[in-house]
Amino acid sequence: MPPSVLSLLLLLLGAAKGNLSRDESQPTTSDETVVAGGTVVLKCQVEDPDDSSLQWSNPAQQTLYFGEKRALRDNRIQLERSTPNELTISISDVVLSDEGEYTCSIFTMPVRTAKALVTVLGIPQKPQIFGHEQPIDEEKIARLTCRSSGSKPAAQLRWKKGNKELKAEGTEVVEDPNGKTFTVSSRVEFRVTKEDNDAEVTCTVDHESLQNSERSTTQKLQVHYKPTAKIEPHPLYPREGEKLQLQCDGQGNPVPQEFLWEKEGSDAPLQLSSDSILIFPFLNKSDSGTYVCTATSSMGSVVAKYNLDVSDLPQLPTPHVHSTPAPPPGPSQPISHASSMATASSFTPAPVQDASPVPSTSSTYHAVIGGVVAVIVFLLLSLLIVLGHYLIRHKGVCVRHGETVTASRQQSPAEVPT
Repeated sequence: MPPSVLSLLLLLLGAAKGNLSRDESQPTTSDETVVAGGTVVLKCQVEDPDDSSLQWSNPAQQTLYFGEKRALRDNRIQLERSTPNELTISISDVVLSDEGEYTCSIFTMPVRTAKALVTVLGIPQKPQIFGHEQPIDEEKIARLTCRSSGSKPAAQLRWKKGNKELKAEGTEVVEDPNGKTFTVSSRVEFRVTKEDNDAEVTCTVDHESLQNSERSTTQKLQVHYKPTAKIEPHPLYPREGEKLQLQCDGQGNPVPQEFLWEKEGSDAPLQLSSDSILIFPFLNKSDSGTYVCTATSSMGSVVAKYNLDVSDLPQLPTPHVHSTPAPPPGPSQPISHASSMATASSFTPAPVQDASPVPSTSSTYHAVIGGVVAVIVFLLLSLLIVLGHYLIRHKGVCVRHGETVTASRQQSPAEVPT
């Protein structure tokens, strides 16, 4: 073998031996991720310390521990384990400024080092929802914004209405003044209906610092919608002479606050007030007819009807006419009434002494008088019949008596002696 080749082989063998020696004396570490406020553990190990001590220093190159000796007075930093082959320390109550590269060193010849990158996660704050402060009218567009600050890296926001996912219209990420965390905003838009009243809208923030848990905020929607109404009788089967209450059951958001009662065919309103009940103290047949209730809220008016048929016998249930929106007031309407509600149908009732319809008693008096007259006529007819019968019998007796007297007179001359 030529001397030059032999020299090259010896050189390579020496280099390999030197590299093996350096690997055994090279410290090793690992990168760590910690949530702000948590505790991070930094471990440095070496196979061959070569009679040297291990040392930890922070990103500012300040020595934290040299072997088992504390170098920096920070009570958050504690020694966990110190041996010739290992130096492990912990940092509690981690803050965002603790993030950076930490260095483990061993003072051999030459000095060997290893880096450990510590990443601190910023925990996002509980999200807030904006845009729900005022009620939303039905069929209008609801525009809501969700915002969360303090996340690092930037968090993700998602929306739900009830159990249905909502698609965000846009997301904005802004760096916080500390230059380390972020504020995330998300927007949604959707058309609301009356079924969305009291619906729950939830904004949830997703972030790795939450460790598979959720942080969310829920708000209820308030939706204003047009009223509905139906008329309920109490009792259900009204009879003549009884007391009856008709209740106009108005529903809506807001709830109707004005109720107008009218009777079809009558010119003057029966009642206009915030009271939804129309009272009949004493029912009679003249109260029969169709009664109309107009319920009004700030969202509009609605009409409900009830057909009242007063009879002696219990009446069958009268089907209620489904409520229908009241027609807007026109210039030809003879009744007008100023109202503080912007869209409410308004009326001014003619002066009425009693808000409830007063049943007439003339029919009762007529019925009593008719009964008395009927009795008198019956007695007179009976008397005439008896008197006629008596006269007929008396006339027959007189006729028979006259015939007897005549016969006796005719026989008397024959009996006289000649």
